[in-house]
Amino acid sequence: MLNAEIKGTGMYVPEKVLTNFDLEKLVDTSDDWIKERTGISERRIAADNQAPSDLALEASKIALSSAGLDAKDLDMIIVCTSTPDIIFPSTACFLQKKLEAGNCAAYDISAVCSGFVFGLSIAEQYIKSGRYQNILVVATEVNSRIVDWKDRSTCVIFGDGSGAMILSKTESSEKIGILSTHIYSDGGYSDLIQNPGGFGKERISKEALEANKFVIKMDGGPTFKLAVRRMTEVSLEALKFNGYTLDDVDWVVPHQANQRIIDAVGAKLKIPKEKVAANIQKYGNTSAASIPIAFHEWTNSNKIKSGDLILMPVLGAGLTWGAALVKW
Repeated sequence: MLNAEIKGTGMYVPEKVLTNFDLEKLVDTSDDWIKERTGISERRIAADNQAPSDLALEASKIALSSAGLDAKDLDMIIVCTSTPDIIFPSTACFLQKKLEAGNCAAYDISAVCSGFVFGLSIAEQYIKSGRYQNILVVATEVNSRIVDWKDRSTCVIFGDGSGAMILSKTESSEKIGILSTHIYSDGGYSDLIQNPGGFGKERISKEALEANKFVIKMDGGPTFKLAVRRMTEVSLEALKFNGYTLDDVDWVVPHQANQRIIDAVGAKLKIPKEKVAANIQKYGNTSAASIPIAFHEWTNSNKIKSGDLILMPVLGAGLTWGAALVKW
């Protein structure tokens, strides 16, 4: 039996910390208001000279080191991002150059917050088919470049960071690593979360910039309800598909969108709060990078142990949603 085993993980967040008290000086908000509605106390902000590929480079180097691999051992690099370095070439190609990874396949995917689970789904298929041996899946986001710092409903939520995983082909009679991934999209809800300024849709113009079209726009209420419902549904699907029940779950490592969403999903699944990984208070919503960052922190602090069953649900713009079930 071919398995897509997680051989290494890594994460990187920028040095600059932006606290809620710092935001009080930028926009009409308060530390209490932000924490009550999001659970966030601070977030990291990329330096002016840091591109998303730079954040990805640091996370990827840690993942490669923990896997005991060299960049030249990689057969594929999948970068999951909605904030690429530039429109093209892909951020994956910039990362490939910085890693000196040779001529492996390298490309970006865009599923916004769901990007990492979508990337795992692609890598899982290549590994389990026997086509490739080692695949780097890395999510990297510099959300601070596309938020409206005058919109308190969004600028308080997002942060910058990168998380990475190395999936490797292994043969075992027991299923380990990525047991399955389950991904969905519904473009009917594309207006709930978007960055409406389109490079293929319209030219960059003074009028478009003045209309503030190139920043995140979000309708929080409907998004909250859909996130809880879809993340719950797809979590139950992943468990049923693999013959497990909620009682078998050791950890839920969800997308760190909002502490209230994290709590609501845990409550719907009847998972004790102490089994739900949450670090949103430190990093905010790092979009696609939030799950691999949390996964790296929980494994490296020995909270997640060998043999544990881990559920990773997510929802993002698109709408996109999904879940990965992992045996560590």
